[in-house]
This record gives sequence, C-alpha cells and structure tokens, in this order.
Amino acid sequence: MSSLLAQSVQIGDHTIECPSQNAGGLFDLSRATIGDIVGASLGLVFAAAGIGLLLMIISSGFTLMTSAGDAKKLAQGRTTLTNSLIGFTLIFSAFWIVQILGTALGWENTFTIFPQ
Repeated sequence: MSSLLAQSVQIGDHTIECPSQNAGGLFDLSRATIGDIVGASLGLVFAAAGIGLLLMIISSGFTLMTSAGDAKKLAQGRTTLTNSLIGFTLIFSAFWIVQILGTALGWENTFTIFPQ
C-alpha cells in the first residue's frame, strides 16, 4: 500500500505527487537524519519536562500540606520538591548550554527547536 501512495498521479497536464516527495525533512524518512528527528522532538521533550515538573511540584506540595506533622511524609515532600527543582535546573542548563554552544560554533539549527 505504501508503494501505491508514494507514486505520482498524472491527470491531464497536471502531475500530483505524494506529500512525502515534496516536503523532504521529517516527512520523507528516507532523507531524514537522526539530527532532524532529535531536533524535531526536542520541543516535545521540553514540554513533557515542564509538565512533569509542574506535576512533581504539585505532588510535593500536596504531600507537604497533608503531612499533618508526620516526619516521614514531610521529608518525602521535601525530597520530591528538591529532586524536581534539581531536574528542572539540569534541563534548563542543558538547553542554554546547547544554545550558547550553537551561537559560539555558528550552528543555525539550534534556534529552531521551537517552531513558530
């Protein structure tokens, strides 16, 4: 079936080709590189990390509020909050290190992580 969809169709004087032949990049996986795939998925990775951070902060706040003086729950809430903030710092730092290296080395594709 994929070979049928990959063919071009000629109707009169007009030729219609499948989108993967016209688009290039990620739509044509035969020409996509690992860098293209990773670059396209970085926006999703950062969005998932942000949502994960928000959920971990909410979870740790809920644990802290409902600890009711229990030392174990209080320590667990603090540990979760600390770990989530450390993870956020690592992700944020990694993003900016890549951006700074990209600027210093003249890489043009580092600024296209979040398409507009």
